Amino acid sequence: MQIRTAGFSARTRRALVLAAVLLLAAVGFGVQRAIGGEDAGSAGAVAVPAGPRTADRIVPVPLSVAAGSGPGYRLTGRTAVRTVPGAEAVERQAGEVRRIAEQLAEALRRPTGLPLPVAADADPAGADGISLLLDPALPEATGTEGYRLTADATGVRITARAPEGLFRGTQTLRQLLPPQIESPRPVGGAPEWTVAPVTVEDRPRYGYRGAMLDVTRHFFTPDEVKGFIDRLALYKLNHLHLHLSDDQGWRIEIPARPALTKVGAVSEVDGTPGGFYTAADYQEIVRYAQERYLTVVPEIDLPGHSNAILASYPELDCTKSARPWPYTGIEVGFSTLCPTGDEVFAFTQDVVTELARLTPGPYLHLGGDEVKKMAPAEYAEFVKRVNAQVLAAGKTPVGWNQTAPGGGGVLQFWDGRAGRDVELKEAAERGAKVIMSPSGRSYLDMKYESGYPLGLVWAGTIDVWTAYSWDPDTLVPLPAGSVLGVEAPLWTETLDTPEELDVMLLPRLPALAELGWSSRESHSWERFRTRLAEEGARWEAAGYRYEKRDEVPWPAR
Repeated sequence: MQIRTAGFSARTRRALVLAAVLLLAAVGFGVQRAIGGEDAGSAGAVAVPAGPRTADRIVPVPLSVAAGSGPGYRLTGRTAVRTVPGAEAVERQAGEVRRIAEQLAEALRRPTGLPLPVAADADPAGADGISLLLDPALPEATGTEGYRLTADATGVRITARAPEGLFRGTQTLRQLLPPQIESPRPVGGAPEWTVAPVTVEDRPRYGYRGAMLDVTRHFFTPDEVKGFIDRLALYKLNHLHLHLSDDQGWRIEIPARPALTKVGAVSEVDGTPGGFYTAADYQEIVRYAQERYLTVVPEIDLPGHSNAILASYPELDCTKSARPWPYTGIEVGFSTLCPTGDEVFAFTQDVVTELARLTPGPYLHLGGDEVKKMAPAEYAEFVKRVNAQVLAAGKTPVGWNQTAPGGGGVLQFWDGRAGRDVELKEAAERGAKVIMSPSGRSYLDMKYESGYPLGLVWAGTIDVWTAYSWDPDTLVPLPAGSVLGVEAPLWTETLDTPEELDVMLLPRLPALAELGWSSRESHSWERFRTRLAEEGARWEAAGYRYEKRDEVPWPAR
């Protein structure tokens, strides 16, 4: 098949190529990869069990599942979503619980066409419906994100110690319903919307489970970022890391530094128009994420990856490292802010102050990677001074693992070259926490295979098995308790449409989500890939693109 793309924008050309690849795969002519190694397995289509979806088939796998007996609960025209008043200590959270109930009801109304009213109910016993209850008497180990879900013929009941746990439980409920429940419009010839009888006890392994979206190499609009958030929420992720600055562009309004958006925001890779978020745009993204219990972690990459800054404020370029603007390539490591001086730290103070004002979450990420034109002592001092500004603004600094010698707070591990693990271990022994993002396992912009049309290969290729088959606690030798969690970065040198993001996220994102949520003892590649195979029907119902990898036994349809 030949696709003629001359005359189209870069974004349109890539969308056409991607559509062609997906079409070829759909009709059986896609490139298939021979999975190396016995552990990866070879996939053959598996039959989807008949009847309601049982809790042992969802992703990420819950902590414990006990199957019940009887017919289960079927949603009907009588079903209501009920918020149940709790003890006085939790009454202040009634509005938040109501919002979660409204979110759930709206998500279920669209495909089912059922009215699903939301009501407060002082006595839900015998009531027909889905009940949400805050219960501080649940075991303390449940934490803020854990929940209990029970279903039988009379209804579904989700209890948690905090609203966040109720929200995570509603995502499990969606997975227990037929996959068509993800459709954004009414489903014709609808199945019975039945939940199998079950008791689920669940809580996460790690407190930090995230994904990163690079909006600098290619800019994504607020609505496109919201779509990205929707995909993260499905799999119980709780942090969205936004990479807001790099050599190719600056993406957030800083009123004290107007040239950043007037000059630095106009470009991106390939020379297509860039863009930026106003304060209102960014706050809307934060609000949308908060309603899905994701914390936004903004990143301004300093002191390297700074060409857009240097184009906007040339006086910060005492190393003469800037490239002619606009810069539309993907090479890294050439640009560096001045390592010292009042001007550069006045600039970083303006940026930190505004980001802290706009960001309700606890973290500010200050990059720190791939700085090649600054002496080690100057670099360490730069990191310490900017981290101090972050701390003074009431936030916890986060940095890529190169910041370990001079940093603190939270370190994000991605670079496993010689010596980096030693630096990381020493920082962890001083009390730093670590987010695990190994580039050869978790970077979702790496190609699935060497011939794949999207992505890069500098960290290798990452199929679904590679993304799933590692342990965040043992990949790098660190003191016990040092690992805060996991994050899956998605860089966008070769990606500039939501469809392209989708096929790189799915099906690898659920693999990394399960590493973050589910207990280590539950990890099994064979069981995971069978459960993952059923997710394809959900993505199709939702209208999400995905890559139909041959290591996953997708059901024959």
